[in-house]
Amino acid sequence: MRDYYEVLGVSRGASQDEVKRAYRSLAHKHHPDKGGDEKKFKELNEAYQVLGNPQKRAQYDQFGRTFEGGGPGFGFEGFQGFPGGFDFRSGFKDFKGFEDFDFSDIFEDFFGFTSGRKARKKQKRGQDIAIDLEISLEEAFSGMEKKIELQKMATCPNCQGSGGEPGTKMVECPTCQGKGEVYEMRRSLFGTFSKVRICPQCGGEGKKPEKNCSECKGKGRVRKIEKISLYIPAGISNGEVIKLEGRGEAGGVASRPGDLYIKIHIKSHPKFKRKGDDIYYELSLTFSQAALGDIVDLPTLEGKTSLKIPSASQSGETLILKGKGMPRVYGSGKGDQIVILKVETPKRLTKKQRELMEELKGEGL
Repeated sequence: MRDYYEVLGVSRGASQDEVKRAYRSLAHKHHPDKGGDEKKFKELNEAYQVLGNPQKRAQYDQFGRTFEGGGPGFGFEGFQGFPGGFDFRSGFKDFKGFEDFDFSDIFEDFFGFTSGRKARKKQKRGQDIAIDLEISLEEAFSGMEKKIELQKMATCPNCQGSGGEPGTKMVECPTCQGKGEVYEMRRSLFGTFSKVRICPQCGGEGKKPEKNCSECKGKGRVRKIEKISLYIPAGISNGEVIKLEGRGEAGGVASRPGDLYIKIHIKSHPKFKRKGDDIYYELSLTFSQAALGDIVDLPTLEGKTSLKIPSASQSGETLILKGKGMPRVYGSGKGDQIVILKVETPKRLTKKQRELMEELKGEGL
């Protein structure tokens, strides 16, 4: 996996503004909707989620990134090497005693393939977590750092995930004699086969603490409430998912944690409607404002601004405020604010207003 600084094309000493500009430029170039490379786009987004957040960037600079295992290899979970994922076990499902037999080991012995079980030994990890997070349109507009609390399996604070009582030395696992694997003999229709399994006592490490941790009982993790800082980029869209690598469930002794996925939901706004990067606002006008023109105060997501209403404006016409919409996450600049004019007919008139309207009527208006 490439270095995040290399992905964004910036130096390690680059400022946060330089990182942001580099990301927006490259994301705009590689956005799939613009014919760009989707794989490259995802790589850019992952790099910016870390380098665009000062706290995560500091952690990355200190500890580096958490690497994930490569793509799936050739295994025997469902005998994936055959077209359609042929399941060799299915032919023996009616034979008593073979319901739970792992035929991957037979093929490993016969053909020398690596079983899916052994591959998982290297890839074992904690479970991923997926949550939903609701934010306001204003928060989506400005971007923010959000603090969330999550109850999950976390690394044991007493033993730091080792599973052993602090100060306890590690000793050779007596079950596997330090090999990390145990051998079993199984009989089948094909004869007797030796089967290799990960040692259930040490989890494949070959060592175990002389004394288990008093808090987690040797599991290396405990259930607790953890506070997590989440950076929400300005301009994020409804339904987008943010991935926090390594912030899912702790994986226990000698295992890396899963990932945390946060799906963003943006609440409906009483005044504004969002379409893409543009913001729509309906402005009510009196008959006189529409006919004669006016200058009015107009709300935007940045605050109030002045808007000139041209004379002879018609209901349903639109005025455009350039750059007053949502920030573009995958590009530079902002969208626009589209103002829809709505000329209202008064339901009640004062005596003076009625007299004036009668005069206007007499003038052909």
